[in-house]
Amino acid sequence: MTPILFYGVPEGCSFGSIVALEWTGAPYRLCRVEMPAAVSSEAYKPVNPIGETPSLMLPDGRVMSESMAILNHIAARTVGKGWGFDPKSEKFDRLNQMLAFLNTAFFNAFGPLWHTVEHELDPLAKQALRAYSVAKVEKAHAQLETLLGGREWLLGDEKSFADAYFAGIARWNDFHQVVDRGQFPALNALYERLQQDSAVQFAWAIEHQEEAQTSGQFLGHVSLDEALGSLKQAA
Repeated sequence: MTPILFYGVPEGCSFGSIVALEWTGAPYRLCRVEMPAAVSSEAYKPVNPIGETPSLMLPDGRVMSESMAILNHIAARTVGKGWGFDPKSEKFDRLNQMLAFLNTAFFNAFGPLWHTVEHELDPLAKQALRAYSVAKVEKAHAQLETLLGGREWLLGDEKSFADAYFAGIARWNDFHQVVDRGQFPALNALYERLQQDSAVQFAWAIEHQEEAQTSGQFLGHVSLDEALGSLKQAA
């Protein structure tokens, strides 16, 4: 069975996993999951009981979730292609350190902003929550600028899955109109560089249901019902 990535829309954090799969050139399919309706439905629970994306159905029928876990899983199977690193290597440690920062600081900073979009709130509460999140987003941008240290990519001279994950999160700043990314020249240059990447452009087109040209081995979409059928057959 070809792996199936369940990705959430709109603006899902699954974006980075799509980019990573494109970069590796490994065969995969996609299953589009609308948020918040479909992702929190009973139908989706066999895939992810807590109603989150991304989730990745593996060839043996196992399903795993969480972006960091999925990116590390893909990386571990592409060591020979340069995307994954020996677990005893410095690059392995640096990749995991950067993925952890992106998840705990950069991703997390946008959480309150998404809450204001997805829930009905008292105007004053919404204003306070947005102000709190804006401060967190600004701080996370400044911290990431420091960690970049003027380098071209997050780990150094070559792009990695940390850059793929960054690409999916960084665009949320445009959605929420939080900070002027130009204040952070290294981070802004990284973001602009990624916008020219064919895999990033593909993931964006996929999310927006526009014509998408794969540079990897994307084999098409499957419906949630089809994916659940594959899950039952593997059980």
